[in-house]
Amino acid sequence: MTNADRAELRSAADTVLARLVSDPTGTARLREDQWRAIEALVADRRRALVVQRTGWGKSAVYFVATSLLRARGAGPTVIVSPLLALMRNQVEAAARAGIVARTINSSNTEEWEAVQAEIADGTVDVLLVSPERLNNPDFRDRVLPSLAAATGLLVVDEAHCISDWGHDFRPDYRRLRTMLAELPAGVPVLATTATANARVTEDVAEQLGTGAGADALVLRGPLDRESLSLGVVQLPDAAHRLAWLADHLGELPGSGIVYTLTVAAAEEVTAYLRHCGHTVASYTGRTENADRQQAEDDLIANRVKALVATSALGMGFDKPDLGFVVHLGSPSSPIAYYQQVGRAGRGVEHAEVLLLPGREDEAIWKYFASVAFPPEELVRRTLDVLAGSDRPLSLPALEPQVELRRTRLETMLKVLDVDGAVRRVKGGWTATGRPWEYDAERYAWVARQREAEQQAMRDYAGSTACRMEFLRLQLDDEEAAPCGRCDNCAGARFSDKVTDGALDAARGELRRPGVELEPRRMWPTGLAAVGVALKGRIPAAEQSFGGRGLGRLSDIGWGNRLRPMVAPGAPDHPVPDDMFSAVVTVMADWARGPGGWASGEADAPPRPVGVVTVASRTRPRLVESLGSRISEVGRMPLLGRVDHAPELSELHVSRTNSAQRVRALHEAFTVPPALGEAVSQAGGPVLLVDDYADSGWTLAVVSRLLLRSGAKGVFPLVLAVQS
Repeated sequence: MTNADRAELRSAADTVLARLVSDPTGTARLREDQWRAIEALVADRRRALVVQRTGWGKSAVYFVATSLLRARGAGPTVIVSPLLALMRNQVEAAARAGIVARTINSSNTEEWEAVQAEIADGTVDVLLVSPERLNNPDFRDRVLPSLAAATGLLVVDEAHCISDWGHDFRPDYRRLRTMLAELPAGVPVLATTATANARVTEDVAEQLGTGAGADALVLRGPLDRESLSLGVVQLPDAAHRLAWLADHLGELPGSGIVYTLTVAAAEEVTAYLRHCGHTVASYTGRTENADRQQAEDDLIANRVKALVATSALGMGFDKPDLGFVVHLGSPSSPIAYYQQVGRAGRGVEHAEVLLLPGREDEAIWKYFASVAFPPEELVRRTLDVLAGSDRPLSLPALEPQVELRRTRLETMLKVLDVDGAVRRVKGGWTATGRPWEYDAERYAWVARQREAEQQAMRDYAGSTACRMEFLRLQLDDEEAAPCGRCDNCAGARFSDKVTDGALDAARGELRRPGVELEPRRMWPTGLAAVGVALKGRIPAAEQSFGGRGLGRLSDIGWGNRLRPMVAPGAPDHPVPDDMFSAVVTVMADWARGPGGWASGEADAPPRPVGVVTVASRTRPRLVESLGSRISEVGRMPLLGRVDHAPELSELHVSRTNSAQRVRALHEAFTVPPALGEAVSQAGGPVLLVDDYADSGWTLAVVSRLLLRSGAKGVFPLVLAVQS
């Protein structure tokens, strides 16, 4: 292409940009690196990796390139995009540039056939697909080959997902190797991300085939965000952090996001801030799609001061005038932190970014680290089960035979699929029989990286140096320099003081006890495969009533008290007085609340007439003291204890999936004859007391035993609830 041709192409590119950004004057101009990327894709049909800060305009590169390529007869652009919010924003942005965009993802299954027909007719300019689609058997075998053959440009958005989270987040991204291999020669490829250090950049380049051997263009810009003012507010406990939010939320500019580390914390903080008069909404992985969309719209329209969100609100959410991001608890990685704070200040001159670290952060980090790639023996077990089956096995069918939680099992299978050891087909998964080696060195390296990233976040919170420079150095930004804006450069802009009223209200909120426990109603699927003759719906006569717990382990209130108490190896003590007082409050609220035995409702269950405890090998003093004191305060007899089966020398209950738990538990307990007679003659329901409810299966199995022994009903009561 001649220089004159390139000049004409640049002019056409700027014209498309003006439409994209709704510039009626037509004076909008591409950044120099934007043009370099577009030129590489359109004029030279090269592969490019663009690492630029959030808000730089990476989406403009692929939309402008799409328009130019389509005008020259190229096929549609395929964008692999990780989050639904990102897809919604991109479809709207494409329309502004006159580009017809469609999407195939889990939320619009009813539209897939119509979208595929439009693609076949050539009326679609951009197809956005979630990475999970790449390994859907029907899409992979029926749609992907023809799509790869017709693609004019392949875009991998948020490409750091390939490396930065690896098998922990989106192993489906690694399926892109297959699609890249099937692309016709000369089809350009663009990978974009805002959060990649040198390690990640190199890995993404290798994964996507955009390394030096492929003559790739790598465009990496400075990662400073001149609008962001970073700060850390150190506060002594969760109550002070909640109170600080209540006192200072109104001082923060515009509207923004308050990030929490867990769903429970998001819901807890939302309830408290609403109680204090703030207009906020919760946004988590538990939020329904329609409610998520409404919450996003409310924040964009400034109808709420903040969304209190988990990482479910992250990549792809675009509000240019977002005025602040506050983290109530520290993410475990500076890369994740930079990604989330990059939501703010994209279209305003100043935005506040504040971190309020908490002592519970490390326990939450530890939990998420525990769900990394499984040890080799579990992987081999899975491969053996698949190899021994004469048919594909679905996740529900495979789960009872492998000690892995379903989400972790599925993630592992996706990695094995990419490695060629298994294959997803209609009906489930099969083993390919190909040799496979457990990459222990890689997984150990990933674990070391996680530990290093956690230490970096500890260092960030305690640093006296420039905070933006710290983050940029973590991202290997060679142009990192003191920002002059953060609290360490320019002085703190927010006091750590809180008002007495807000602190009292926060303490009241965090001390408010009580978590509902829904009874198990269905047995896990596949139990017959492991020799357990239970299936389908649990008969109503064998189900407990709904139960109660004192608090969730993930709460920022009671969770901080309960986590050390039920941690492995924790000393066994009688229940503390203040904790028992809170349990009494839970029971009183339970009795008087909806469906409670003292509610006065016509169909209210009878009042419990006795107390039964569950045998515990690790915390017998805690459980027995709790049951005994409830018996005294409630003036109910302590009827006895459900024991471990005599032939059971040691109870090993898998904490991985429901089928394995039920397999271990269904014959693990026994109702002694004296207890069976006592519950049968008690003439009413019993209160079943235990220390901890994780999956709820221990309570379900023990309740079933008591009901089959003649109990007239079972009310489960525990101290700690896992989630």
